[in-house]
Amino acid sequence: MRTPLLLAALISAAFAAQAVEFRSADVHNSDDYPTVAAVKHMSELLDKRSNGKYKIKVFNKSALGTEKETIDQVKIGALEMNRVNISSLNSMCPKTLVPTMPFLFDSIAHMRKSLDGPIGEEILKGCESEGLVGLAFYDSGARSIYAKKPVKTVADAKGLKIRVQQSDLWVALVGAMGANATPMPTGEVYTALKTGLIDAAENNIPSYDGFKHYEAVKVYSRTEHSMAPEVLVISKVIFDKMPKADQDMFRAAAKESVAFQRKKWDEQEAKSLEVVTKGGAQIVSDVDKASFRAVMGPVYAKFISTPDLQRLVKAVQDNK
Repeated sequence: MRTPLLLAALISAAFAAQAVEFRSADVHNSDDYPTVAAVKHMSELLDKRSNGKYKIKVFNKSALGTEKETIDQVKIGALEMNRVNISSLNSMCPKTLVPTMPFLFDSIAHMRKSLDGPIGEEILKGCESEGLVGLAFYDSGARSIYAKKPVKTVADAKGLKIRVQQSDLWVALVGAMGANATPMPTGEVYTALKTGLIDAAENNIPSYDGFKHYEAVKVYSRTEHSMAPEVLVISKVIFDKMPKADQDMFRAAAKESVAFQRKKWDEQEAKSLEVVTKGGAQIVSDVDKASFRAVMGPVYAKFISTPDLQRLVKAVQDNK
């Protein structure tokens, strides 16, 4: 005869074994965009390792809202997961400012090395107090300015209305160039470029391609002012209810999806470069980065204003 205690345990075990489909948001349009594909790959890993208990359904194309809206949903547990650019987290998690800083990384290899180790783990952990558990960093390449004219020196940027992410840091970064920062959601940028509401925007090559911005402005100048990564987060409200073994499984699957994403990213970057070039875009490589770097002192002074943040910046700079 089954006792009530045993029956309760069996019911609990049966409930725990039920399949759970987590929703994850992404703003990118392509179903095969590297970050979208990486989270789908993570879902496949979880499905296999949990014997079907966990899966992730990716809602891209801003189907669940803007990055700001979906972050708010994740914080309260109304949405399980989110892939966002790290800049979206700057105002709530100060340590995420560090990898966003202009000209911090010497190369993509330097960025990857820094974020794959203890520095990256410390930055991810810094969002937990805000209800977000950081699972992994994804590559977002190097961000550069695109406009109707070449931007080879900081003087060329002066006076341009440049779309930026809705972040105080990005407003300051573009302002330091002498340009007029215009914050707006990703989905509004194409029309704003087409109508002349803004003169320019800044992003990586795959986004320049994926959002069709190369149709609106044809000159992509490799300023490579930022290598700010993407971040995959899960709601702490949801994560804290999971058994420790399941939490570990999620963390491991997320970390494994990073290598998958980077391979896809490198392939996508090469493919997108070919697409935009064939579409009439001019890629300007002879950019005087030193002229841009020379005006970034006030940005660092304003945002890397605590000993803790200064320590992390130095750790990155020393991690060659």
